Amino acid sequence: MARTCDLTGKRRLAANKVSHANNKTKTMKQVNLHTKKVFDPETNSVIRLRLSASAIRTLDKVGSISKYVKKNAHLFE
Repeated sequence: MARTCDLTGKRRLAANKVSHANNKTKTMKQVNLHTKKVFDPETNSVIRLRLSASAIRTLDKVGSISKYVKKNAHLFE
């Protein structure tokens, strides 16, 4: 299973670790993922998702997953 956010599609990023001598070593920055059960009031069901921390905060701000999907319909086409 890939380490991606189910809602936003965030993935890991490639980066360089730079030493004091300016040596560059490739590293990977992982996404802060959590498994969360989300209740959808429109369908009265609980959905188990693997979400990033920023997606969890966004869901808290918007209110529900169905409102988020309606607001960001262009992401789910």
